[in-house]
Amino acid sequence: MVRSTMNVPRSLFIGFDPILNELERIHTAGRSQDNYPPHNVVKIDEENFNIELAVAGFSEEDIALEVKDGILLIKGQHQNDDDREYAHKGISTRKFEKSFRLSEFVVIDGADLVNGILVVNARVEVPEERRPRKIEIGSAGASKKKEFIQE
Repeated sequence: MVRSTMNVPRSLFIGFDPILNELERIHTAGRSQDNYPPHNVVKIDEENFNIELAVAGFSEEDIALEVKDGILLIKGQHQNDDDREYAHKGISTRKFEKSFRLSEFVVIDGADLVNGILVVNARVEVPEERRPRKIEIGSAGASKKKEFIQE
């Protein structure tokens, strides 16, 4: 719980509930050492990256992806439990849920299942009005300069 790690009462943080809830979620998730299925986050360039999950034995029908409230949730559950008898079963087919917190401007473009790896394509799409822009000196116009000088 955030309260015990920060040693500050939660009631002192007004309007920070979403942030505190997220910190609690991260703290709790950090204690559960469940890393199944294993995953990579591959940076393609400054704006594009892939999330790769090792999902051997799962088909496209067994996997569901959803983006809601800034969280990418990937769920896997076998639709057909096979009736085969195993002498040894080393490939895990247990159901899973994996979530990734997305930043404000991350867009998920799609996903593919290739050779047992689920690849989720993501990109950062910052709106034009939020991108840095260069301000040229002298771009205020002559009338603005005169107003400033006369004041």
